[in-house]
Amino acid sequence: MENIEIHGMSRGAFLVRGAVATGAAYGAASVGPWVTRALAQDGGGGDVDILNFALTLEYLEADFYKQASKLSLKGDYKSLAKEFGANEQEHVDALIATIGQFGGKPVESPAFAFGLKSQADFEKLAVTLEDTGVSAYNGAAPMIGSKEVLAAAGSIVQVEARHAAALRFLGGMTPTLGAFDKTLDKAAVLKAVKPLITA
Repeated sequence: MENIEIHGMSRGAFLVRGAVATGAAYGAASVGPWVTRALAQDGGGGDVDILNFALTLEYLEADFYKQASKLSLKGDYKSLAKEFGANEQEHVDALIATIGQFGGKPVESPAFAFGLKSQADFEKLAVTLEDTGVSAYNGAAPMIGSKEVLAAAGSIVQVEARHAAALRFLGGMTPTLGAFDKTLDKAAVLKAVKPLITA
């Protein structure tokens, strides 16, 4: 099933794109039970909810690169996966600290399954994750009340965009997707996202 193509995307890429893009298009609560857990934490509300949603997305990306480290990646993909994985873990750590400073409780990481079996799987999913991660941060930005949180999110989204551009360029694609990010249909996303989360 993992190799089924959906309009040029592997099933795995479709699931990951859906999970992250839904947050940008329809709000964190639409993504499913793993984000519901993020929003159910005590304390804060508002910016804390957004930070916990961002933390969940960063958990997803950090875990993706951790799982990718088990593959036999070669050349620039190997070095970028290591570097980007470290960046994502730093994002996780920073968000956890910030949530604590706002009096909130950081959500725990769910378990993820990406179906990574080869470098080709990694290449597709890495681009998908980084592209849609940028859209998720952009979608959340107007809802952020604190200027400090907005500035922190802005600094993270710039790094995510650089990750996306580097991976797309390395894969022979244009470094950008055009002037604006696109999202998936809500119904399709909600139907597809469930298999991505294992616990």
